[in-house]
Formats: sequence, C-alpha cells, structure tokens
Amino acid sequence: MGKYVQCQRRGKSTIFKSHTRTRKGAVKLRALDYAEKHGYIRGVVKEIIHDPGRGAPIAKVQFRNAYRYQRDNELLVCTEGMYSGQFLYCGKKATLSVGNVLPISAMPEGTIICNVEGRLGDRGSIARASGTYAIVVTHDDDKGTTRLRLPSGGKKTVSSDVRAQVGIVAGGGRTDKPLLKAGAAYHKYAVKRNCWPKMRGVAKNPVEHPFGGGNHQHIGKPSTVGRERPSGRKVGLIAARRTGRTRGKKVVE
Repeated sequence: MGKYVQCQRRGKSTIFKSHTRTRKGAVKLRALDYAEKHGYIRGVVKEIIHDPGRGAPIAKVQFRNAYRYQRDNELLVCTEGMYSGQFLYCGKKATLSVGNVLPISAMPEGTIICNVEGRLGDRGSIARASGTYAIVVTHDDDKGTTRLRLPSGGKKTVSSDVRAQVGIVAGGGRTDKPLLKAGAAYHKYAVKRNCWPKMRGVAKNPVEHPFGGGNHQHIGKPSTVGRERPSGRKVGLIAARRTGRTRGKKVVE
C-alpha cells in the first residue's frame, strides 16, 4: 500500500492553502448600479499599491456613494499609463480612454481591454494577469454578443453588455527577468502558496508516486493516463489528445 500522492493531498490538506494574510483585498470592478447602466460615475486613483502574491500592481480608486454621505473605496486592476490622482470614469457614457470601465458594446472593434467580465455583473474575470489584454474582434448586433481574442490566442464569445477596463494590465515583462537564485523563487512562492520546490515524480520512491523507484530515473510505463483513472494513479499526461513536440505553426484566425 503506497502513500497518498501529493496531488491528492492538495485537495484536503491545510498546508496547501493560499497565503492570504497580507493580501490587500479582492480586485473587482464596481458593483453594477443605476449610474453605470445609464450614465457614468467618476472616481479618483488615490494610490497604486503592490499586492503580495500578485504580479500586477493594483489601484485604490475612491468613488462618491450615490445614496449616502460616504466614499467607497474599490480595488481595480492597474492599467499601463495609470497614475495617482487620475480621474477614472465608469459607465455606459464614459469616454474610451485608458483605465476607464465601460460596456464592450460601447467599444469599437480592435479596442485593447483587460479585466473583462465573463458574465454580466461578475465584476471581472478575464485578462487580469500582468501584461495581459484581450482584443474586441467583432460585434454581432443581432445576437447581442461580442467576439474577443483572449491572451492565450483563443477566441471567446461574450454578451455585449459585459464591462471591461480599457488598456493593458500593468507589470508586463515581469517574467523576462530570470529569478537567478533559489532564494528569489522561495520568496516569490512564499506569499502565494506551498507549491515550491516541485519534486519530479521519477525522483520519488515507489510508495510516493506511480513513476517513482527503479534504477536510473525513468517512468517505466506510459506517461499518458485516462481521465477516469483513480486519483492515486492519475499523474502525468492526463487524458492527452496528442503527445510529442508541437510541429507546424499555430494559426490564429
């Protein structure tokens, strides 16, 4: 009887939970309200701050509450070119300028956007990582949908009513600089979660991993594994459609 493999322990064990004590808060668009649906609302960027465990900086934006005498602070994704003291406009009638939030239907084709909603009102779920962006490809006015090109190169159709921020997420080129030493990688992942260092399966013992053991480090069995295999055996290339190196050029429509 072997041990539970690490990917099984990840689901249940507390030592693999994300480290959230120093995080600044959830980064979301404003909750959709009357002002955004019919006009616009103005906010001011109070400061641009670092969020531990996140590659991109975030902006603390302050809005006046429309219903009571108070100010609302929101954490938004920081776009390239944003600065503290800048005025941001959110809503259907906001202008098309960097950092503003407006429905995709109000944007012309070819607009570069980020922090896009997957569904209306989810407050942003697509293209949020540092240096990423999506592109508005086409609008289908009959169906009320819009086709987007995602950072992965894939295409996605969303409702034309969903909101997005204009511009590219700040912090691009972060991965161009090498980590150089183990200490840099240690601190990078210490604020994320317990996922480093990553030990290869073939370097483990037979009780700890299906690929472990044997003289010379080798898998000794096919690395592909079926989708329905039990969780202790489901390691390697799970439900692989194809294997081997990619040949030819990727065609993006």
